[in-house]
Amino acid sequence: MTDPALPLTSAPLGADIPLERRILTAIPGPRSLALTARRDAAVASGVASALPVYADRAHGGIVVDVDGNQFIDLGAGIGVMTVGHTDPAVLDAVTTQAASLTHAMFTITPYEGYVRVAELLAEHTPGDHAKKSMLVNSGAEAVENAVKIARKHTGRSAVAVLDHAYHGRTNLTMAMTFKAMPYKAGFGPFAPDIHSVPGSYPFRDGLDGPAAAARTIEHLERSIGAADLACIVAEPVQGEGGFIVPAEGYLVALQNWCTENGVVFVADEVQSGMARTGTWFASEHSGLVPDLVTSAKGIAGGYPLGAVTGRAEIMDAAHPGGLGGTFNGNPVSTAAAIAVFEQIRSLDLLGRARRIEGVALPALRALQSRHPIIGDVRGIGAMLAIELVHPATSEPDPASVAAIVRFALQNGVILIAAGTRGNVVRLLPSLVLTDELLLEALDVLGAALESLSPDPA
Repeated sequence: MTDPALPLTSAPLGADIPLERRILTAIPGPRSLALTARRDAAVASGVASALPVYADRAHGGIVVDVDGNQFIDLGAGIGVMTVGHTDPAVLDAVTTQAASLTHAMFTITPYEGYVRVAELLAEHTPGDHAKKSMLVNSGAEAVENAVKIARKHTGRSAVAVLDHAYHGRTNLTMAMTFKAMPYKAGFGPFAPDIHSVPGSYPFRDGLDGPAAAARTIEHLERSIGAADLACIVAEPVQGEGGFIVPAEGYLVALQNWCTENGVVFVADEVQSGMARTGTWFASEHSGLVPDLVTSAKGIAGGYPLGAVTGRAEIMDAAHPGGLGGTFNGNPVSTAAAIAVFEQIRSLDLLGRARRIEGVALPALRALQSRHPIIGDVRGIGAMLAIELVHPATSEPDPASVAAIVRFALQNGVILIAAGTRGNVVRLLPSLVLTDELLLEALDVLGAALESLSPDPA
């Protein structure tokens, strides 16, 4: 199947990388194995890697390892490489900026790039109200600063998050993250006054949006109390939790409750934002207009950058000097982000994300019809997943996910797992990935499912 509208098939930068799957050695190959030996001696064991191959180069939706093997990348650095690896416009912007100014610290001597990214975020985040932004280095920093701002604005301390949430690895965001292992186990004590409440998980709870929202609100009112609650932080599509798309009406009902009770609604769009779901931000799919939005991952084409964007009166609650950091909004990263915004527009990557959904979802549902182990197929745009279960019980099946990820890598496809129980395979391709490569990768996924032993359950 050809997609003639997709403009990127090759580029001068990275043109030596054929956009194809190619396996030349055993996986992992000898150079990856040698690097593993060096790594074991020099890198802390807590810094684990999901896959045993070492990346050397990449372009578009293809990653080349140190042994010359080429993989179709359905992980995209966990959603970072939205515009594709080594995008020419991003590289040009970074090269130009690095030749003129690499660091100035915006809180000492400001520069235009920071201001321009804030303008672009005000333009593209949901809602037509007055907005302001602050820039940071990562998604966890963005979430942490959103909480700081919400607390300052409301004069309250309590923070509510949803079951299965992932918000980061700092002390505060670990407290906000649902999954203990590997993110939290043994690292406490954590920041206080963080409260996890039930969310919406249609495959597991069977509730429609209003019923799921009523359950959440009951917990908020009974166990926290609106008068003490600074903010609710929620992912419009949960990422690490398993690409859980809440039931229709759920998020808007929560936001309405927040507005009625003076609670700040924070949409954590670190993984779901920046064109990933076929809109600039996933909140748009449900008609949600958050008070604050956090961004990172896909915002800067692989360069470290995050942001908090929100209602001007809330963002201005912090006193001068209360927000900032040494590397926040680095000039090179902001130059990359400006190029990413332009590439999303000029390449129509919103349309491309919707195209990926249109190609991949039917293929995944066809696989589900042949493999009862697939309990659920879900997602929006280029943020898609299958949840694997034991067919007789619907209990999670993480072992099969691990086997599928291994099989796919051996056959030239990068897949990554997700889910609180590790039983979800997530697909996060770069939006420039061609239909042909996407379907080829899905064929490998199908072969991986065929390779599984019959479920004894």
